[in-house]
Amino acid sequence: METGFTVEQLASAAADAVRAPSLHNTQPWRFRLRDGGIEVAIDRERRLPATDPSGWGARIACGAALFNLRLSLAVAGTPAKVQLRPYPAETDVLARLTPDLPRRPTPAEQSLHGAIPRRFSNRAPFWPDPVPADVRWRLGEAARAEQCWLELVIGVSAVNAFGEIARSANRVLERDPAYRAERAEWVRASPAPDGVPAVAGGPSGEPQDVLPARGFGGRNRAPGRDFEPEPLVAVLGSAGNTATDQVLAGQALQRLLLTATDAGLSASMLSQPIEVPGAREALRLSLGRFGPPQMVMRIGYGQPGWPTPRRSVDEVLDLPVVTQG
Repeated sequence: METGFTVEQLASAAADAVRAPSLHNTQPWRFRLRDGGIEVAIDRERRLPATDPSGWGARIACGAALFNLRLSLAVAGTPAKVQLRPYPAETDVLARLTPDLPRRPTPAEQSLHGAIPRRFSNRAPFWPDPVPADVRWRLGEAARAEQCWLELVIGVSAVNAFGEIARSANRVLERDPAYRAERAEWVRASPAPDGVPAVAGGPSGEPQDVLPARGFGGRNRAPGRDFEPEPLVAVLGSAGNTATDQVLAGQALQRLLLTATDAGLSASMLSQPIEVPGAREALRLSLGRFGPPQMVMRIGYGQPGWPTPRRSVDEVLDLPVVTQG
C-alpha cells in the first residue's frame, strides 16, 4: 500500500509551485522527496545578501510556493498535511508535506488553482475603477484563512501617509550601492528563466507618484498615464516575526494574490517599507497592529499582461538516488 508521495506527484505539484512570486523573481526554492514526504527548502545560492540579508524574502517566497504545492495536491485529490520547520537542525527546510486522507477538491480550491497560471505582478498604472466591498472582504478572508491579518489602506489622507513611509524607505534603500547593483543583476533585457524582464518592470517613477517604483529599468510612461492617485493599498501581516510566521505569511500572500486574480484584479508588491526596519515599525504603528507587516500590495483593475518566466521543474527538484541492487 502506498504510504507517501511519488516522484510523479512531486513533479506535477512543483510545476504549480514554481509559479509563486519572489523578490526579483529569484525563485529561491528547492523541492525534494524524503521518506515519502515532500519538503520545501530555501536555495541558498539564490539568496539576495544586499536586498534580503535576514532571509525574510526567501521565506516569504517559499511559503507562497508551499501554498501552490498544497493547492496542486488538493486539486489532484491527494491533499497534504503540512509541518512547518520540521527539523530544528535543518533551518533551510521550511516545510514537510505528507499525504492526508484522499478527498475531492472543493470548488474554491479549483478556482484558486485555475488562477495560478494567470497571476503576475502588474507594475503598470491601474484603472480608476474601485474594488467592490465584497471583493475586499474576500481578500481579508484569504489572509485570515492562513492565520494572518490584512489591513486595507483606504482614503486620500491614509494613502498619502502610507506613501510617505514607502517613499522614505525607498530613498534609504536606493542610497546603498550594493542594493542597486544586486537589483541590476536580476533585470533581464532578453527572455530568461528567472529575474525581471525589463519590459515587465513598469514605468519609471516620477515625482508626482504617491507610491515608489522599484527601479527595474522601467520605460518612460506615455502622456496621461500617471499612476492612480488613490490606489488600494493592502498590508499583509502576521502574529509574530519568526521564520515560521514568515512562511505562514508567504502562504497567506499567495492565497490572497490568487483570490485577487480569480476576481479579475491585478496586484503588484511594494516590499520597500518591509525591507527597512524603521519604516516597517512606522507602518505597524500607523495601523495600530501588534504583529508585524510582512508584505504590502497595490491592488486594482489593470491591463492584461503575462507572467514572468520560470525555471524548469527539473532545475528545482532534488530526487532520491536510486541504487542498483
